[in-house]
Amino acid sequence: MGIPGGGGMPNRGSMMRQIQKMQEEMQAAQQALETETVEVSVGGGAITVTITGSQKVQAIRISPDLIDTADPEWLTDLQELLIVGVNQAIERAQQLASDRMGGVTGGLDSMLPGGLGGLFG
Repeated sequence: MGIPGGGGMPNRGSMMRQIQKMQEEMQAAQQALETETVEVSVGGGAITVTITGSQKVQAIRISPDLIDTADPEWLTDLQELLIVGVNQAIERAQQLASDRMGGVTGGLDSMLPGGLGGLFG
């Protein structure tokens, strides 16, 4: 009789070292995301939103020359541009985080027993 759970599993110590290394890399990636920024402009540059990779808005700049305040709907237009700009910035920050973290968690596939690797791809 074989040892339960021992069939073909990688060395437990090796796996633990890989997991610890991955945790350290994830922590480093998360710290980098706190300072890494993306910038999104909408409305032909009327609104520019700067956001960190950890989804904290750093700045919202409004170019007054590009806002037509003579238009009776200018305030509504400005509010809509702000919503669009912030939402696009959040999406870009989420994609940045996914890209950075995916590079770290991609190694999970090789550590998991057959068939389970696809759960983290």
